[in-house]
Amino acid sequence: MKFENDLTLRIHLGIYGKWNFSTFENEPPTPVGQVRARFVTAYIFADLRGPTVCEVITKAEVKKVENRLGPDPLNPDPKGIEELRFIQRVQKSSSPIGQLLMNQEIISGIGNVYRAEILFRAGISPHRLGNSLSETQLKEIWRDSVDLLKVGVKTGFMITRDELRNKKPNKADRNFVYKREGLPCRVCSTNLTIEIMATRKLYWCVGCQN
Repeated sequence: MKFENDLTLRIHLGIYGKWNFSTFENEPPTPVGQVRARFVTAYIFADLRGPTVCEVITKAEVKKVENRLGPDPLNPDPKGIEELRFIQRVQKSSSPIGQLLMNQEIISGIGNVYRAEILFRAGISPHRLGNSLSETQLKEIWRDSVDLLKVGVKTGFMITRDELRNKKPNKADRNFVYKREGLPCRVCSTNLTIEIMATRKLYWCVGCQN
């Protein structure tokens, strides 16, 4: 959101950030709890709680943030420039691809669910180093990210099983590996694995992702 004098309100929800929308008749109620920001129209107000970032920054600071962020799969990319940026950033790194997909400087918008599901769909171990992956493999990861995130925006759900895209599956059925540790893989029947990678839970199949 932009203000006068080229100031911008920068918000990053992170894991716990959430907007709460409510209606009112005469005046909006007094904020309850730690409300970081509030927006009000004639009859609706929105309260922001728990964001990782909520700050007013200058035009120059906005540019720094934009330059730091990796390519966003949801942005139009007719010339493949963003895809190439992603590939180059991954191939320059010796970190595991499971960490790189969670790094907003490598690619924007991939959280824990999509990280697990995209790597499963690609048949790639989360422990493979970025610089060990081929251009073909990274193109597949990027293009699947574009596809899956569009499905998420359209449906409002993180559905990664293609056969369920036009349905309304319950939460337990939407994905291949996410939060299914100990259960048999939907493809090879190997019991799915959970571990910690860079403080975050990582779900994957040692049978399919090798």
